[in-house]
Amino acid sequence: MTLKISRETIPTEEIIYNGLQEQGVELDYILPDYFPDIFRLVRCEIIPTAADYSINGSTLSYELSCEIRLIYCGENSSALQCISQKQTYTKSVELGKSPDCPDVLITPKADHVNFRAVNKRRLDVRGAVSVKITVIGEKKQEIICDATGMNIQLKKSPMKFISQKICGDKTIQLSEEMEIPSTQPPVISIIRCDTRISPIEKKIISGKLLAKGEIFLKILYAAEAAPEPLELTLPFSQIVDMEGIDEAFTCNVSAKTTGCNITLIADKNGENRTLKIEPEIKLVCRCVKISEVMAVCDAYSTIYPCESEFSEIRTNNPPVIYAESLRHTAQLAQGEGVPERIFSMWCSPKNINTRVGNDGKSVIISGMLTYSMAAADSSGAITMPDRDEAFEETVSIGDDMTKGAVSAEISDISVSYNISDTGVLTARADISVNITLSDSSGFNALTALSVDDSAKKQRDGDYAVKLYFGTDKENIWDIAKRFSTEVEAIMEENDLSDTTLENGRMLLIPIKE
Repeated sequence: MTLKISRETIPTEEIIYNGLQEQGVELDYILPDYFPDIFRLVRCEIIPTAADYSINGSTLSYELSCEIRLIYCGENSSALQCISQKQTYTKSVELGKSPDCPDVLITPKADHVNFRAVNKRRLDVRGAVSVKITVIGEKKQEIICDATGMNIQLKKSPMKFISQKICGDKTIQLSEEMEIPSTQPPVISIIRCDTRISPIEKKIISGKLLAKGEIFLKILYAAEAAPEPLELTLPFSQIVDMEGIDEAFTCNVSAKTTGCNITLIADKNGENRTLKIEPEIKLVCRCVKISEVMAVCDAYSTIYPCESEFSEIRTNNPPVIYAESLRHTAQLAQGEGVPERIFSMWCSPKNINTRVGNDGKSVIISGMLTYSMAAADSSGAITMPDRDEAFEETVSIGDDMTKGAVSAEISDISVSYNISDTGVLTARADISVNITLSDSSGFNALTALSVDDSAKKQRDGDYAVKLYFGTDKENIWDIAKRFSTEVEAIMEENDLSDTTLENGRMLLIPIKE
């Protein structure tokens, strides 16, 4: 009789690359003739986005776009002027190996920016952007799911794994013309545009994924007297090709704004009273199918010596996302430090860290919140100050968070403020956060098995039954393996209904010939 082994190939994830790249940003800019001379610099920021990427062999290439927005005032007007320049860099990174079915996450952020006016017509900007890159690939590993012959005994356990993963990305461009309300002054320039995307509705239709949502835009523009706010909501609906998906797949769709171009349109009087707004959205779709296999986790022969090899198989389940709300308050100024007038206030997160609480069922989110505003001081000059505030919030989830990796992403921050009777400016940030639990588990699977049929196992005596005192919670499999007999034989001989002993007791161990 020969040993026949059946194997199953299990796909598992592996981190191919996890690192950081840096990019310097420099701008030497001479104002066009139609811009007024520089009198006072107000603000400068770098807004980085990562566009398309490609993998060729073991090399990842991607496009990094950095928009530089510099705001200043001219000498003879309090109106803000905004200079917007975009710089594009082609970057590459060596991954070390060519990944199978890669999942790529590229997250850029501005680290710092310094700016100055060389003269009334010339600007100099120096800054730096860092890009966090994570590439997850797929590797395949064989496990033993069955074996027959040579009096082999098998211990099996169900193992769930991601048997199929389908990824699809799509960039969409929206376009909408918005007319400025008659009660508001015409536009001189766009100061900033904040975007937020609603949770995505998704539906699987014939191998395609239908994604629907809304993008909310908050625009702050410069007018002759003071900055003015505008708000706009644009719905979108897109079909993403995901060949092979069906209702058996679990799908996750995220959306991010990768840019928003705003064009000023003048009317017959030469006033900019219409905006052509063109936000660009990137949809990232990840669909997985979960399968289950009865994997062998231990084996022995009742007659012949065996050699076994085991490997820990790491399997991942679809991530679980918890949508939570937080609130943070900060005292920004008091007394003479409070602006005479506030036109707009917003808040940006940075350096967000996440960890599981000591109870295992809560998540602690910490980092920095940068409160910013467009305001006028007592002299009427427009200022746009920033203030960093540390925060740490605990969110109770209720589920066990200790079995996987936990991360958090802030999806939206809505800011309100109040100036008290005693002259204290307090801001309140209502924060929407998505907490992701990426659950993974290890399974000690049998990957190799051999039986030596040249000699039988040696017994310590000639007997058919042996007495053994089993301890509380001892597994019958371990007893059967120790005495080279069968689990079923022990359970039948001792009239057992469970493979785990509830209490210590004497057992009769039938010995197989």
